Order: sequence, then structure tokens, then C-alpha cells
Amino acid sequence: MSHLHPLAMFLSTLPLQTIFKIDMKKKEFQEAEQVQPDEGDTLEMNFDENISGDQHLAETVEEESETERLRTELAESKDKYLRLVAEFDNFKRRNARERIELIQTAGKEVITDMLDVLDDSERAQKGFETTEDTKTIKEGVQLVFTKLRNTLLSKGLKPMDAKGKEFNADVHEAITEIEAGEEWKGKVVDEVTKGYYLNDKIIRFAKVVVGK
Repeated sequence: MSHLHPLAMFLSTLPLQTIFKIDMKKKEFQEAEQVQPDEGDTLEMNFDENISGDQHLAETVEEESETERLRTELAESKDKYLRLVAEFDNFKRRNARERIELIQTAGKEVITDMLDVLDDSERAQKGFETTEDTKTIKEGVQLVFTKLRNTLLSKGLKPMDAKGKEFNADVHEAITEIEAGEEWKGKVVDEVTKGYYLNDKIIRFAKVVVGK
């Protein structure tokens, strides 16, 4: 009694050509299974035959992304630069305008305060024309002078006290020297033109006579 497998018995009944075709189909199926990628595998593609898988494509995408990022940063930097340039130009124009206005109105406050002295001077001048009272004229002049001096002192003006002091080339301007005895040697004998400070800064040197 034959102990052949049922499949073998079935194949033995088929023509040889049919068995060959079945065998070829089996081989094709096996080869297709070997080529079929697993579900977890990732398709790897690139356009560089020297680089395997999808590495080349990934690098291309990364390079394009980096280029786009750099372009964006460059555009933002250019915009910031243009804004800064515009703001600086506006600042320069505004600063120049304010400086001109400051120069033009720097003495406004002093001039405004001096107008009162001018008014008093005009009134005194009219008084000179209508009176011959020397005492009244003298008092009027003294009032105007006092008001003028007080106004200037309130603005930071300070007269320089030079007479009797040691000659100092930093604050005095010697116009001549005279024999004045040992006691006055090297000292200011007389003050020809008074010197002045404005807020402790010299605005006019005192012109003096120095003893020798």
C-alpha cells in the first residue's frame, strides 16, 4: 500500500508541463515576498547614487529650510536697520531744530527782565527833560542802576573783587605796572574795568594796574 502524501499523489497525476508552471508560480510568489518591505520599514529614496536611503532627500529639505530661515532673518534685520536709520534722521532734524530755537531764545528770560529796567530808564530820561532838580535826577539814576544790578545778580552775575588782591593771570589782565611801594608789589593797585563771573565762570577778565 502506498504511503505517499495526498498532495504528491495528486501531482503525480498531473502532466509534467503543468507541474513546472506551478513550480514557477511558487518561486515568483516567494521572490515577491522577499522584496515586499515590512510594515515598519521606511521607504528610502534619494537622487544620489553614492548615498543610500533617503539621507540625500532629508539633507536637501534641511538645507532649503535653513536657507528660508536665513532669508527671513535677513529681511527682519534689514527692516530693523531701516527703522533705526529713519529714527536717527528724525532725531538729528529735531535736535538741530531745538538747538536753533535754544540759540534764538537763550536770552529771552534775561531780556524780559531787563525790559523793566528799560522802562525805568525811559521814565528817568523824560524826567531829565522836565526838571532841573539835580537831586531828583540823581535819585532816579540811582534807582535805575540798582534795579539793573539786582536783575543781573539774580541771573547769576557776580562782580569780581580785584583791587588789593595778588595779581592772578587766570582772572586778571594787567594793562600796566606802576611804582607803588613794597606793600603793593605784585598786587592790583587799581581796577580799570571790572571783571565778572556768570555762575562762577569767568565771562570777563578784570583789567587792572599792577604795582611793582
